[in-house]
Amino acid sequence: MPPRLNLYGASRSLAFRSRPSIISYQSRISPAVSRRAFADEKTPPTGPNEETLGHVSEEAADMSKIKGETGPDLGQGTPVQEIIERDQESKEKAPEIVKEEIEKTKSQADAADTTSFANLLALGQLQNVATGGHATDPVNLGHKFGLPDLPLPSDGNLKYRYDPVVSQVTTLLMKHGKLSVAQRNMSFILNQLRTAPPPTTSPTHPLLPGAPPPNHLPLNPVGYLTVAIDSVAPLLRIRSLKGAAGGGAALQIPVPLGLRQRRRQAVQWILDAANKKKSRGSGRGQFAQRFADEIISVVEGKSSVWEKRMLVHRTGTSARANLMKKTYRKRI
Repeated sequence: MPPRLNLYGASRSLAFRSRPSIISYQSRISPAVSRRAFADEKTPPTGPNEETLGHVSEEAADMSKIKGETGPDLGQGTPVQEIIERDQESKEKAPEIVKEEIEKTKSQADAADTTSFANLLALGQLQNVATGGHATDPVNLGHKFGLPDLPLPSDGNLKYRYDPVVSQVTTLLMKHGKLSVAQRNMSFILNQLRTAPPPTTSPTHPLLPGAPPPNHLPLNPVGYLTVAIDSVAPLLRIRSLKGAAGGGAALQIPVPLGLRQRRRQAVQWILDAANKKKSRGSGRGQFAQRFADEIISVVEGKSSVWEKRMLVHRTGTSARANLMKKTYRKRI
């Protein structure tokens, strides 16, 4: 049988040492290190950084105090975004979330400035209206067309809904009372003038004085149409009076025309020339295509309408002497 293990004898061979007291190590700790500092102590820290510069907000507050201005509130602290925004290198190396916050703050500041400017503008307009002026007189807002005179006429929505030239040409294009068809053709004509290449004018048939340059005409199709019609419109018409010269002979008398009469005669000539042209295809837009081509030919000086205008003016010049003649009319 194996020998028994004697626990008493084994325990006598082990050496038990008592734990040393912690008091023996207290003397090794420096008194300066062992003293704990409290958060409410008023004693300034001592060390190599005791002469550091003040915070940027403190510096701004000092400068504001010297200049007599209102400085930043030191109790609020300076946001990190403002500190980074002053340093370009830190702004470039800042995290994306900080950059987004900076842009958001800047956009809010711009919106606040815009709102304040709008408020000042509104106050100025109210003051101007109270004195009898127009609401947009304080500043030039850059309107494309002039503002209407106040008060507005009661039937202004009927008379000034469309451009006068567009309305007149649309009425002359209408057949059998179909206004919607004429409006569709007018829209096609204006779109064709807008998309067409810039015209090349002719020195023998100059446009109306004060007209925009040819390369600017497609930018404003309504102006394009107006310049073409006004440039070819006659200044007068020849009125034939039967028997006015005596012996049954007719007498030709020049009669001046108004603005709408001149434009009507020019549109009639352009319509006659467009009807004589051949269509380049098929479809319901061919008439409008021919009319637009004729407008471009008028601006370029290639249309036969110029010859009709020149003939009317020559006849009127030679018939000026008939204005002084005594007319003979039959008595009724």
